[in-house]
Amino acid sequence: MKAITVQELAQRFSLEILAGADQVEHRQISKARPHRPGLEFVGYFDFFPQEHVQILGKKEINYLHTLSEEERNHHIGNIVKYHPPCFIVTGNQDGLKYLTKYCELEGIPLLRTGSATSEFIARLDGFLVKHLAEEISIHGVCVNVSGIGILLRGKSGVGKSETAHTLIRRGHRLVADDIVVLKKLSPQTILGTHNESTKEFLALRSIGLVNVSRLYGRKAFQEETRITLDIELTKWKDDALNNELELDEKFTDYMGVKVPHIEVQLQPGRDVAGLIEAAANNWYLRQQGYSAAEEFMKRLEFS
Repeated sequence: MKAITVQELAQRFSLEILAGADQVEHRQISKARPHRPGLEFVGYFDFFPQEHVQILGKKEINYLHTLSEEERNHHIGNIVKYHPPCFIVTGNQDGLKYLTKYCELEGIPLLRTGSATSEFIARLDGFLVKHLAEEISIHGVCVNVSGIGILLRGKSGVGKSETAHTLIRRGHRLVADDIVVLKKLSPQTILGTHNESTKEFLALRSIGLVNVSRLYGRKAFQEETRITLDIELTKWKDDALNNELELDEKFTDYMGVKVPHIEVQLQPGRDVAGLIEAAANNWYLRQQGYSAAEEFMKRLEFS
């Protein structure tokens, strides 16, 4: 299971450490979705997500301030005994001696940020979801064509990188070449990105490595994209039916997420980049509720 230490989180978001400084290197976070304890302060712990980061905003801190010392110690004591990875106080709130005391006793890091609660939770959740996401690496090329993330696959030497180069020259963007890292952000979402070492590089046979940002400007590259199409480049098959009407979509499964799949057969003279642009635009129209194949079949029915 992927995890991040509290120390890495503190460095990433410039968090102030109020307690448990000797534990930040050892305590790990393996769950996204930070939690704001509410019902837990009144003693209800049946569904307490104890493995999640606990966020204490103004509502939580102000509520604790209204309690007597005995009540406050009781409520805080009940929560810290579950040993969550850390507590983060937002809005630079102070008056936290009681929290500091219990966190030091239990060895739980207590951190603080000046950011507003809702803003910080959104940033933290987005970071943890990406960082802790299940991921795999595959051989291929990832491009963004008119805002649509496309994974180009095929055997080595089939022309994936050359096709990506043509797309870049037409104003589209490279995300990753050779090694594409796929991250599962949700049951419906796959994110494509690079593995840092190949960032901005495109390998072209007979030419070698080129840096697309240096060659074509920063607009030629982007860090990541949601994968919406899986396109496989294959050699031309003379006996294949290449103009079939496919009303039923085909899919490729990546970590349990089904991505629409298209096979594009290669032949000298074919404008492969143009076909990929057409596939991207056609996919977009389908998302808007229009299908050219379905309209064609309807015309046949009434002709």
